[in-house]
Amino acid sequence: MCEIAGVVSKKAIDEVRDSEIVRNMLKKLAHRGPDDEGIFIGKNFVFGHKRLSIIDIKYGKQPMVTEDGNLVITYNGEVYNYLELRQKLSLSGVDFRTFSDTEVLLKTIWKEGEDFLFKNAVGMFAFATFDFSKNRFLAAVDFFGIKPLYYFYDGDTLIFASEIKAILEYVKPQTNYQAIYDYITFQFSLGDKTFFKGIKRVPPAHYLVWNLHDDPKVVEYWDIHYNIDSYHTEEYFQDTLLILLQDSVRIHLRSDVPVGSHLSGGLDSSTVSVLAGRSYPSKFYLFHGRFPEYPDYDESKYANVIHGLLEDSELVEVKPSAEDFIQDMQKIVYFMDEPAAGPGVFPQFELNKVIKSYVKVSLGGQGGDEIFGGYTRYLIAYLEQCLKHAIFETNEEGKYVVTLSSIIENLPELKNYIPTLKYFWSDGLFDSMESRYFRLVDRSDELVQIMKDDFKEEYLREKEGRIFDEFIKIFDKKDAKSYFNKMTYFDMKTLLPALLHVEDRVSMAHSIESRVPILDRRIPEFMATVPPTIKFKNGTLKYLLKKSVENILPREIVGRKDKKGFPVPLNEWITENKKFREFVFDVAFSLPDIFDRTKVELLVNRARPFSRGVWGLINLSLWFSTFRL
Repeated sequence: MCEIAGVVSKKAIDEVRDSEIVRNMLKKLAHRGPDDEGIFIGKNFVFGHKRLSIIDIKYGKQPMVTEDGNLVITYNGEVYNYLELRQKLSLSGVDFRTFSDTEVLLKTIWKEGEDFLFKNAVGMFAFATFDFSKNRFLAAVDFFGIKPLYYFYDGDTLIFASEIKAILEYVKPQTNYQAIYDYITFQFSLGDKTFFKGIKRVPPAHYLVWNLHDDPKVVEYWDIHYNIDSYHTEEYFQDTLLILLQDSVRIHLRSDVPVGSHLSGGLDSSTVSVLAGRSYPSKFYLFHGRFPEYPDYDESKYANVIHGLLEDSELVEVKPSAEDFIQDMQKIVYFMDEPAAGPGVFPQFELNKVIKSYVKVSLGGQGGDEIFGGYTRYLIAYLEQCLKHAIFETNEEGKYVVTLSSIIENLPELKNYIPTLKYFWSDGLFDSMESRYFRLVDRSDELVQIMKDDFKEEYLREKEGRIFDEFIKIFDKKDAKSYFNKMTYFDMKTLLPALLHVEDRVSMAHSIESRVPILDRRIPEFMATVPPTIKFKNGTLKYLLKKSVENILPREIVGRKDKKGFPVPLNEWITENKKFREFVFDVAFSLPDIFDRTKVELLVNRARPFSRGVWGLINLSLWFSTFRL
């Protein structure tokens, strides 16, 4: 795990000036790689690297170059099946000088090409290479965007880095209002947009290639394809999923430094923690965040159940406070570079602050909701579909994924979502699937109400035009074959990268490598073959995962119906804590001239519970003030 940065130019670089630019970029991101630093200078480029040493601590120094001097790489991430790839290369006559996954990645591209790597690698990565024989620059991001990569191109020179703040050493920050409009709608931005004009991200499962004489091109190299397996039984899918999970955790434990695990007490993190803890050769640390003064936000009883299963484990509890929020939120926005998708960014930051005292690598359960179908809105969407089909005697999917009679037993899970149901059904009832899911993921209602008229007019034009069009292009996956697959696919391609953005920044802010075994590419690829009637049987969220792990996890974990993600008592703090309330008002009123001050005050005062609108307002305000835009 590391930080990468560089300058690439059509013309010969200025060695002194451009090396200094790269060194300044590396200084900006020292938190990502405090263990080592390297620079490589070529005729048309400078590559920089800051290293967090995890595998082959002594010899894995970067940037790294092949023996013939033709290919150089700077790389951030881990390829977990590097031992298997190394063995294949060794059998074909390739020699190795180190035991690092970096050299395996480099020589796989050198001998087999990047297409072979993308088809065979299991891991998380953002890397840049320069091929001297082809005079070609290539930069790639892993399948889900676990590791970030950003770039700025002015027609002659391309600047890239692991975080935007490093590029701001070269580029003056300017606001990209299209990203702001996206954020107001979804609390994340779509496509390659960032909040900074002219700075783009390389999207998940894409690479940027530049032959220097042309302009750079961004190419998609991988996607999920829904080739439904109608032959095998439900038991086969259960067994196969468990085997894949076990193998993924096994290779995600490969490390030359201590490894621990995030443990919320939910199904995903519990699965990862148990599979890892049972096979780890020494004491296994479990890290759990809780708010003990508020029972509704305290899930420690579930974390303790898992801790009790693992003989040689230690449960480390972290208890974030309102004072921590006030002290750290501006820092968090700085580390994030862009506004965050939800309040969970705060306790995750506080948790990683403690983790660094115990281990250097931590596993997590990120990705389970999108891959296995865990969001309650899927149940809300299908409840409406079942009513629609029953009333109008229609069937849009060819074969019912969920019937009205079968879904009834799972409806108690909606008891805490009555306000969402009221809002969802207040307009557009029984419209198209596309329109209905757009309404379910639309977070803009409260922020629209406090906008100034001219800004509101521009925003609504964007939302009803460009934003909805971009949503449709992702949601309308041609081979998805079901509403369930379309919903989970949209979330996997959009919300998941936003959550992984949080995962990366709050861990790397404290020099911690965060690994996500559920996002081993083999697992989502397999889940895309499972019939939706099994994945979402009777409207049961994460049905297949629950059946797969029911013999290794306690019943109270598998049968939970009260999981909330990483809940934060912001509503209680704003009501009970005067300093916290003053902080929220001070932040909310610092926004630029796009929201009405009087309406902002009304929103903050009436927000019960602490709303997504207020959360978005705080994030946007802190972002503008942090980066002085």
